[in-house]
Amino acid sequence: MSAGEIRVVLPSPLQSLAQVPREITVTVTGKVTVRTVVDAIEARFPMLRGTIRDHVTKERRAFVRFFACQQDLSLESPDAPLPASVVDGREPLLVVGAMAGG
Repeated sequence: MSAGEIRVVLPSPLQSLAQVPREITVTVTGKVTVRTVVDAIEARFPMLRGTIRDHVTKERRAFVRFFACQQDLSLESPDAPLPASVVDGREPLLVVGAMAGG
């Protein structure tokens, strides 16, 4: 699937860092995956590079999770296609800061 504008909801710390609203849109060409969406986020908002995934390994940060259509996509392959409802703009991709502690 290919798309144009993908809706992304960011957690508060990333919104503040990038000085953007809670929901942003990014342009993705070609296959729409978590990897291509994060690539587009980092290209449009360079100040977010390294906050969602490691600079070198490109692995998701431990306390960052991805959700779409009420599904946790965090452990899926970053190259797996996102659900059609995200691709066509009906649903956003949620980037969520996980909490730890007891």
